[in-house]
Amino acid sequence: MLDHNELTALAGVMVCTLACGLFLLRFKQPAVIGYILAGIILGPSGFGLIQNRENVSELAELGVLLLLFLIGMELSLRDFARVWRVAMLTMLLQISVSLGVVFVLGRLLDWPLAAILLVGFAMSLSSTAVAVKTLEETGELKTNAGRIAVGVLIAQDLAVVPMLLIVGSLAGSGVEASTFVKIAFAIGFLAIFIKFLSGRRRLHLPFAQLIGARHDLTPLSALGYCFAAAAISGLLGLSPAYGAFLAGLFIGNSNERAAMHSATLPIQSLLLMVFFLSVGLLIDLEFIWANLGLVATLLIFVTVLKTAMNVSILHALGEPWQNSFLAGVVMAQIGEFSFVLGATAFGANLISPDGYRLLVAVIALSLIVSPFWLHIARLLHGMAYRNIPTLGELLEELYGLEAEVIAEGSDRIARLAYRIGRASRIILKKRGETQPPPERAAPRPDTGEAADTAMTAAENPAAGGIADNTPPRRTRRRRKPLGTTATPT
Repeated sequence: MLDHNELTALAGVMVCTLACGLFLLRFKQPAVIGYILAGIILGPSGFGLIQNRENVSELAELGVLLLLFLIGMELSLRDFARVWRVAMLTMLLQISVSLGVVFVLGRLLDWPLAAILLVGFAMSLSSTAVAVKTLEETGELKTNAGRIAVGVLIAQDLAVVPMLLIVGSLAGSGVEASTFVKIAFAIGFLAIFIKFLSGRRRLHLPFAQLIGARHDLTPLSALGYCFAAAAISGLLGLSPAYGAFLAGLFIGNSNERAAMHSATLPIQSLLLMVFFLSVGLLIDLEFIWANLGLVATLLIFVTVLKTAMNVSILHALGEPWQNSFLAGVVMAQIGEFSFVLGATAFGANLISPDGYRLLVAVIALSLIVSPFWLHIARLLHGMAYRNIPTLGELLEELYGLEAEVIAEGSDRIARLAYRIGRASRIILKKRGETQPPPERAAPRPDTGEAADTAMTAAENPAAGGIADNTPPRRTRRRRKPLGTTATPT
């Protein structure tokens, strides 16, 4: 049992975590980033109010279970059926490309196979919580690009189960045949289960009438369904997260979905806050500072690679550049389930403590810098319905004005340098002519006036001596809707 001081510290931690989340929400950023920052501030790298992460790790794992449970409950099979082909192909290509890139990098750095698989799996996943928040902030959640992004995120969440099975099996002598049997069974059963739910009307949950008569039993029964399915899945040798997702799918297609969802959401939000708080506690600022170059290089490499990979894959599958770029940007960060993969590998002694700290640092910083990509998504929202046929025109529309400002500044510097050089030549020429040759006859009055006038015009820019020979100024264009033609002047 916690004593008085521990309860006081726990209450202070929860208040501080909530305050950090609200602070980020005030600036229209995902609250999960505030929870991570709270973990950094309160953890061993900050003020040290939380020294033992084990006190919150179990609650954090429950938060992951409830996250998958809620994702399954919110999944609309009708909407997912519209984009499932693109979503599944995108997910498979993301995993393949990530594993291919990491395999080449791992061979150069002499990484073991377990580390290559772990990093490749972790890099292919995106954050469902951050991406959905980004789509909500930009108003793109219900658009075609939003549906595609959510479909890909759901497909990635489904792929977490086989990834966990593969990473867990590497702790022994390697990937055994039983592992592939479990993966095939999990995928096949999920496909049959989704087909079963799609072809029927709304189902009734067991004990629905008894639960409906007691409102206090609604959240407890929802948690009971979730944990019961997770326990059965774990006993069968599958991941508990897989069972939680199936339970969410079942409840999401029942008549009691609305009541169960509203009753479970506050609990899930609390445990998810604890999960991201525990992630912040894992971040070692001293390790990041000592390996700042490596961490920054990996962060930039992963972010740019994921963005380019997502955009290219979606466009190759037939999506226009607008939808591909928007969906690719919001999925550019590394997902929260990558932490789960890393923890599983670290618990199985597949990676060293320094490797685990490096993995956590890159994943957490990828989530923290996601507001930068949110800014790009907001720019894209303003061009959502414009006709942009090529990637070059899209980039020009995004950054055209900024490039012109830089170019205009460069023109001003060039004109100033030209004037300084011209004035210097005139001054040197004037000094050379202060001692006229004695044999030269004095100029006539009218000729002197003409020379003085010419010299005045050369020295005075207002008179046109220098300004007439300077390069013409660039005029900054105004951003206009694409598809319109310029009016002739």
